[in-house]
Amino acid sequence: MSVNIAIVSGNLGRDPEVRFTQSGRAVANFSVATNESWIGQDGNRQERTEWHNIVVWGKQAESCGQYLAKGRQVLVHGRIQTRKWTDQNGQDRYTTEIVAQRVQFLGGGGGARASQDVQDQGFGDAPSSFPSPPIDDDIPF
Repeated sequence: MSVNIAIVSGNLGRDPEVRFTQSGRAVANFSVATNESWIGQDGNRQERTEWHNIVVWGKQAESCGQYLAKGRQVLVHGRIQTRKWTDQNGQDRYTTEIVAQRVQFLGGGGGARASQDVQDQGFGDAPSSFPSPPIDDDIPF
C-alpha cells in the first residue's frame, strides 16, 4: 500500500494565476509559504520559510482566482506530483507541486466569507488519486 497526501497551511506568496485548458477547464497556480522557527544551539531564534507550488483544477480553481490574493491564509489538502518539462534551451526540468483536492480559505479579506471550503469532485483533467473527504453538510446529525 502507498499513500500520497499533502496538507499545507500558510499564506499565499502571490495572487493565483488562472488559465483555461483547450477544453475550457480552469486551472489555478499559486504558491503558499509555510514558516517554522526554533531556538538554535547558540540560543538564537532561527526561522525558515518553505515555498509550496499549488495547482488547483475546475470550479475550485475559479473560486481561488476570485477570492484569494497574495497574503491570504489558506489550508490545502492534496497530493504531491512531480512533472517533467523542457525549457527554452532544450534542457529537461522538473517541478514538484501539490495538486489540490480541497482548498479552505482562512481568515478574512477579498470579500469572501471568513472561511470558505472548496473541494474538487475528482472529474476532468486531474483525476483524484484518493477519495475526497466528506463535506460536513452531508453528516445527518
